[in-house]
Amino acid sequence: MTHTVTHNSDENRYEIHVDDTLAGFTKAFEDGDVVTFPHTEVFDEFEGQGLASELVTGALDDIRARGKRIVPTCPYVARFVERHPDYQDLLA
Repeated sequence: MTHTVTHNSDENRYEIHVDDTLAGFTKAFEDGDVVTFPHTEVFDEFEGQGLASELVTGALDDIRARGKRIVPTCPYVARFVERHPDYQDLLA
């Protein structure tokens, strides 16, 4: 089983796929150098597998690589950044 995180700019979100099936997403609205994360969702049949953490890690790694900052209005993303100090430098 492979997990892949991709940036779907047409849908303003990052997606996580399990094999070829969409398993969840985190919305990501870009405004210049700032990306706001208002909502994260992993579909019911994929819950409990750590996919939300993988998804947010992949999204934040991409944000860092692109030299942008974040505003985590989504409670999950906000808690994730709070619990992972190595991502706190991304806060706008």
